[in-house]
Amino acid sequence: MGIALFFLGQALLWGLGRSAPAPPPAGAQCLEHVCFGVSWGRQRFAAASRLCQGRGGQLMTVRSTVAEAAIALLARNRSDARLWIGLQLPPGQACSEPARRLRGFRWVTGDERTDYTRWGPGPGGPVCGPQCVAVAALNLTWEEKRCDSEADGFLCEYNYPGTCPKLSPGAGLAVTYTTPFGAQDSDLLVLPPQSTARAPALGLELVCQEHSGGGMRWGSASPGAWHCQLENGGCEASCQWDAGTPRCTCPPGKQLDQDQRSCSSLCADAPCEHHCIPLAANFTCMCHEGYELAGDGISCRDIDDCKTKPALCDQECVNTEGGFHCQCHPGYELVEGKCEDVIDCYEEKCHHQCDDVPGGYLCSCFSGYAPSPQDPHKCALFCNHTECPADCDPHTQDICYCPDGFVLDHHNGSAKMCVDIDECEQGYCEQLCTNKPGSFTCHCREGYSLYKKHLCISDDEFSGETEPYPKTAAPTRVPPTADSLHPGMLIGISIGILSTILVLMAILYYLMKKHFPVHGGMGYKCSNRTEKEVVLQQVTPGCPSANQKL
Repeated sequence: MGIALFFLGQALLWGLGRSAPAPPPAGAQCLEHVCFGVSWGRQRFAAASRLCQGRGGQLMTVRSTVAEAAIALLARNRSDARLWIGLQLPPGQACSEPARRLRGFRWVTGDERTDYTRWGPGPGGPVCGPQCVAVAALNLTWEEKRCDSEADGFLCEYNYPGTCPKLSPGAGLAVTYTTPFGAQDSDLLVLPPQSTARAPALGLELVCQEHSGGGMRWGSASPGAWHCQLENGGCEASCQWDAGTPRCTCPPGKQLDQDQRSCSSLCADAPCEHHCIPLAANFTCMCHEGYELAGDGISCRDIDDCKTKPALCDQECVNTEGGFHCQCHPGYELVEGKCEDVIDCYEEKCHHQCDDVPGGYLCSCFSGYAPSPQDPHKCALFCNHTECPADCDPHTQDICYCPDGFVLDHHNGSAKMCVDIDECEQGYCEQLCTNKPGSFTCHCREGYSLYKKHLCISDDEFSGETEPYPKTAAPTRVPPTADSLHPGMLIGISIGILSTILVLMAILYYLMKKHFPVHGGMGYKCSNRTEKEVVLQQVTPGCPSANQKL
């Protein structure tokens, strides 16, 4: 008996030590994403805040006239009451600041954001100490109170991602609701998630929960439809009675989900690569433009538009993944789907004359000029005779130009002519030489081959694969010494050497005069010509290209 009394006493002590659960609110109002509840009973600010948190909420933040209207409904029967709201001086701040909108107070959420205030007549200056805010039910004004004082009740706020609408049970069918924060009120227009709706006449309990398609809907833990009179049996489409049992049905092109209430498209799980088209009880796959359905009826493959439609493009068609694009031949550009010839001559690519031809352009030279071998866009002086008039500056006859291989010379006293240089007279070729206007060509006698354009090598000595080396003939006898020479022979030799020197000096003078006349060279005749780009073809005025001088 003593042992039993001991355990009974311990149980009573344990029960008394446990904190009592938070009482349900006396009233509640719910909007789209927020609910407000009122609880009566004298409480300090800290205790009221703990009770709201125990229900999954917080003390109310009154940031708008909508929240003010909710307070007016919840406190309409207690006009003399003061209710705590979630506004207090932050820790570390000793006094209020009347000049600020919230007077230095902060919401329990830690911020000062608000679109609404309703301060009552205050003491006329800062209030110091731990201060909190209560709202007067009579005129809804805000009053500063010490946090350790008691108010007549408090207001809680609960935020949710969405709500379920109130059920429409029909005549004679009663439904009661319970919110997750404990409010039981049949007058709520919307209910937060995890609220329950009970219809005792049908033996049915529904829960507000998130729908797979998004948003909140009333549902049941058991699959299938419930009574069609209440919320259409929970069916997304239509609720029908089948032999006394409610069943959900879906429209054509849709099917029932696992809960036997929701409907989803027949294409929801279809393996189509591009498009799915729902049919009455099945589906079919389709492809984007430029693709065709493969043999498996699911995959899509590219259509080669350039092969199936050869006339798609004006000139060239390039197939791409799912389409194609047109392009033009070189010298043409695409303009509104057509290839038009590019007028290259507008860019002044040619030195003298430019003619547009289909797909490009053609450079040509004035009379007396020919295309330069180094750059076909340029024109160089050209002469196909042994003498041609020099190209002189019309403003001053002192500046004249001649083609390569010609030398400037005065003809008949005043006329300035370009005279061909006869390279064959200079002995440039080892054996045979043919002079041409502005150039020359070396030849070899039979049994010899031309080497490096001016030397002749015996065919027996040079195969063309290795570098030839001249053979040095062995002397037939020892050269005579100076003591064996007759004095007359020495005089004759001296005279011969002197004559040879004089002849060589005369030849050298003639060559210098011929090769280095004033402005007679070709190094500067094209110095002011502009470089151009490569062309399709060059036109010469009836003259073959001249070989370059060595």
